[in-house]
Amino acid sequence: MSENCFLKQEATLDIISNVVSFCAECYQSVSENETIFYDMKSFRYLCVSCQQNIQLKIDEKSDNIDDNNQLFV
Repeated sequence: MSENCFLKQEATLDIISNVVSFCAECYQSVSENETIFYDMKSFRYLCVSCQQNIQLKIDEKSDNIDDNNQLFV
């Protein structure tokens, strides 16, 4: 379900110099050729670690909805 929330990219010099030079969640600096993720819901770039943590939270919420058969938990 949440795999459509993030766009996986490689950090190029253009992205680093014009758009982002650090993770929007943990503020770790972004290096060239590093894998980064664009969070399409919050319109920000994330490092791999932060993306994975957010992905887990989204998946847990999704599982709770399925387990309880409720839309809002």
